[in-house]
This record gives sequence, structure tokens and C-alpha cells, in this order.
Amino acid sequence: MKYLAVSLSLLTATLMLGCSPSEKHTEVMPSQDPHSFAVPDNARVTHLKWNATVDFASHTIKATASWQIETKDDADIIIFDTKGLAIDSVTIDNGQRADFRLGNVDTLMGQPLAVLIKPGVKHVHIHYQTAPDAEALQWLSPEQTAGKREPFLFTQSQAILARSWVPCQDSPNVRFTYEADVTVPKQLLPLMSASNPQQKNETGTYHFDMKQPIPAYLLALAVGDIAFKPISARSGVYAEPSVVDTAAWEFADMEKMIAGAEALYGAYPWERYDVIVLPPSFPFGGMENPRLTFATPTLLAGDRSLTSVIAHELAHSWSGNLVTNATWNDFWLNEGSTVYFEHRIMEKLYGVDYSEMLAVLSLQDLKQTIVDLKADNHYADTKLKLNLEGRSPDEGVSDIAYVKGYFFLRSIETEHGRDKFDAFLKDYFKANAFHGVDTDTFIAYIKKYYKDNFSITLDDANFNAWIFTEGLPANCPTPSSDRFTKVDDVLAKWKAGSTVDASITKQWSTHEWLHFIKNLPETLTADQLKALDALGHFTASGNAEILTVWLAVTIRNHYAPADAKLEDFLIHTGRRKFLSPLYTELVKTPEGKKKAQQIYEKARPNYHYVATNTFDKLLK
Repeated sequence: MKYLAVSLSLLTATLMLGCSPSEKHTEVMPSQDPHSFAVPDNARVTHLKWNATVDFASHTIKATASWQIETKDDADIIIFDTKGLAIDSVTIDNGQRADFRLGNVDTLMGQPLAVLIKPGVKHVHIHYQTAPDAEALQWLSPEQTAGKREPFLFTQSQAILARSWVPCQDSPNVRFTYEADVTVPKQLLPLMSASNPQQKNETGTYHFDMKQPIPAYLLALAVGDIAFKPISARSGVYAEPSVVDTAAWEFADMEKMIAGAEALYGAYPWERYDVIVLPPSFPFGGMENPRLTFATPTLLAGDRSLTSVIAHELAHSWSGNLVTNATWNDFWLNEGSTVYFEHRIMEKLYGVDYSEMLAVLSLQDLKQTIVDLKADNHYADTKLKLNLEGRSPDEGVSDIAYVKGYFFLRSIETEHGRDKFDAFLKDYFKANAFHGVDTDTFIAYIKKYYKDNFSITLDDANFNAWIFTEGLPANCPTPSSDRFTKVDDVLAKWKAGSTVDASITKQWSTHEWLHFIKNLPETLTADQLKALDALGHFTASGNAEILTVWLAVTIRNHYAPADAKLEDFLIHTGRRKFLSPLYTELVKTPEGKKKAQQIYEKARPNYHYVATNTFDKLLK
């Protein structure tokens, strides 16, 4: 599905755009990205000038996307990705009207927008308006925010949702710089994945610049009653005024993380690194928008125990934002290397055992994901290299890309030495900066690097076992943690009937509690659950990581004292990582599914499209 409706052959272009059959047309070859209509080898975007007005009353953005383009000498058409956009008009260069057509609607990919151009055209201006239900845009009422006074808007463009608020070539392998002028209500502050203001002005119009080229999925916008607090000269935190001090305390180690990352793999390439803590409906832990990570408020645990998510999003500044997966079939390249980088940052700041606790927990989750995918007849999705053509890229967002990818890279480090892998990764980022890389290119690069620099021939069988084969290879590294060994001792004694010594658990971190809860027996009595709850105060916990694994236990064992907390958590939390295991556990029984559907009816208005797209199917 690559041409207009879906083929832009000579005949189709002639019929749809009203050209004479005798006129010459470019032979347009299909894009190699199965999730984009664009054909960048023929005509591609290089710079965006975006002029936009945000209207909270209508839940729309009225905008002009002015694209600077590069084309082949004989190119006479350029194709953009759109979804749900109302295109008012299209002009080229100095305002001449251009012929354009929207292709047939594809429920997943939207519509191709084909614009006729003449040789030498350098600019295409698309005047349009977003739909009130645009999939990338989450419009929140004042009641859905922390301050309860002003509305809020945020975007989530990854993976292929940028096209629902900006007509673009929505492929991770197409990069562009951008500038923007955005007008919002004067009492609100807009921020983008670009240079950002730190306080409101009197006009309500703000200018933004992103001088480094990015793919469309990293376009981002947030608008709300937002305050700023610095962490260091090049980093700080944005959040609603009632949240910003808490967030700044929680993320106080951010500058240390940046410095630690630079010491590993080179200078930070994006000038500033700021974080905005969004309202609870944000569907992810974090989103690595350049210069401005979007973060969930569920990270604000009060003990800085969940900041590995910030380390992860920071690591994306190199692995993902700087060197990007060429298509969503290669998503593991972004996430596997980022998880590896994240663990190295956490090790550098907090020690080996801390990092190993994270790795142990990740491996437990990975093994369960493999079991679940096999049971759901999706065992092919346990390969690192995926085939997502005709499917949503979100189906590739699992522990496979993140954790199996991490352990694959760690297996190379383990076998041949960390010093060699560090040298490789640093040079890989440098050599491929601001470019897309697919799986085959990565394999060729790392094999050549190890051969040329270390006279080491990397085994093809190992690449095949990890990347192109289902499941987990036998040479998967086995992380271990002394702190978890002590938790295992406590758990073994508890299973044997001993009472847990609260003076021991009082010293436990979030990760030790997670390890404890995850390894409880499947079946527990009401008395055991009550005693455990008294020990760890899980049902009353404000820590979303702990609460999620505990609530899954209570659902499985019908622990009624946690029911109210479960409903409140599902209604007021939008992070899909936490919602998925709880809804999945609920639907395992008829009475649980009925409860889930009742809760979901109340919760759904608070969720982003990324979440509802998942749970509408699960709870139908």
C-alpha cells in the first residue's frame, strides 16, 4: 500500500489529478517503510516551518505546514502521510496553488496526500486543521489536571501518529529540521521538542527551533499551565505549578545522568535536556522527544527509586534520536541499545548491584512475555526483527524489543569484553549520527567493526539465534544480585511459615519489594494477603510499580480490601504498562471481565488513544 489509493502509477496520477495521458510522469517506486505512503527517494521533506493556533474550545489545531523539499530532477509529485486532517488548500513556493488529492482511507495508516509539483519546486505549503479526535492529541479538561484550573494538551506521535496533527512523511527514516510559531491562550505555556521558553509571555505566541534533523515521530507539543525549575545550567523540569517542586526533587540527579552518559558514549548532542511531567493520562513511562522528555507522574515515587525511566529516555538521545531504526520492523535497534545504555548509566551512578536488580526484574518480565506471546499464537513476535506490515507498529512495543534486545547486546559484551563493546557503541553512534539504520546494516557494521578493530569474527549463528529466531537463546546472560539473594532468603523462610522481620524489609528498595511480590506463590489465602498487606502497606502504596504487581496478586486471589484501590488506580492512571497487566488479569474470569468493563467505562475518557486502542479490543 504505497501509491495513492494505493498506487500512484501513471494512470492513477492521470485520473486523480486531471493530467493529460500524454504528459510525462515520474515512475514512483514504493517506499521501503511499510507504515508510510511517502516515497522519499523521489521527493523528501528537509525542513518544516509550522504556524499553528491551538483552540481548546473546538479541540483542534489550525495550522500551515510549510515544507522545504528535495526532489529528483524529474520528480512531479510528492506524497505526505495524513490521518483525519481537513486539508483546506496547498500552495507551492511563493503561493501558487497546487493540485492535490487525498487517497483512500486506510484505517491504520490514514490517507496519502499527493501534491503535483514542477521541477525546481522547493516549498510546499499545506493549510489544514486537525480533527477533534486526532489520535496523537490528548485534550484534557481542567478537572483532569493537577491544578484543576486550566485545560491541558499533549501529543504522542510515536509510532505513526504524527500524521494526525501534521501532514508529514511519517517514517523514522525521513529526518528534517523544524521551526514553529504557536499561538495558545495567554494564560498557558506551550512547549515543543525544540528550543523552549521557561516562562509565559504576554502575547500567547511562541517561537521554537529544532536545528538538528529529527524523524516525524519525535515531533511533540504540550500546552498547559506549566512552570519551570532548573536542575543545572543545561537541564530542568517542567510541570504544573503544584507538581514542579516535587518533580525537581525526584529528578535531582539528572545532570549526573547526563554527565555519566557523556563519559560513556560521547557529548550530549541536543544542547539542553529537560523533562516535563505530564498529567496522569500520558500512556507511557516516558517519551524521548529531543530536548524535552515527556514523563508520567507515576515516576514521582517520593524516593527517587523510579528514575531509571529518565536514564532510559536520556539514553535515547543517542540510541534512537541520534541513530534511529529505519523502520518499525527494526524497533529493537532503538530500544535494545537504549536499555543497554540505561543500565550502564544506572550502574555508573548507583553501582553494579543496583543495575543488576533492574536486569533481573527485566529478565523475569521478558520470560513471561515470551510465554504470553506463544500462548496467544504470536510466537513470531518474539524475534527481534519483526514483520509488522499491515499491523500497527504498537504491536512491536513489548519486552522483546527492549529486553531481549538488551540481553543480545549484553551477550556480545560478555563474550568479547566490555571495553571492546564500549568502543564499538561510541563509534556506532558517531558514524551513524542523524541517520536511520536497519537490522541488516547494523549486523554488517558491527561485524566489520569487530573484525577491523579487534580481529574478531562475530558468529553468524549468534545473530540468527537472537535476531531472526523465536524465544530466548541458550547463551542469554544471567544477571544476579546479592540484594535479591537476601530477598530470596526472606521469601523462602516466609513460604516455610516464618514471619517476615519488618526491620529487614524496612531497608528494602522498590526493586527488592518488586522481586518479593513477583515471586509470591500463585495462590494465597485471605489471611496471608492481609498479613502481607500489613507488612508492606501495598494497597495504600503511592508507588505505581509496587501497586501494579500487588494489585495483580489481589485480583488473582480475590482480595476484596484492594478492590476500591484497584478501581481508583485504573481510573486515574493512564500509563499502559500499568494498565495492561491489571486489565489482562481481570478478564481471565467472567466476573473479573464484567468488573473490568464497568471500570473501563469510567476510566476511558482519561486515557490517550494509545491506551484505548489497546483496551477497546481487550474489553470488547
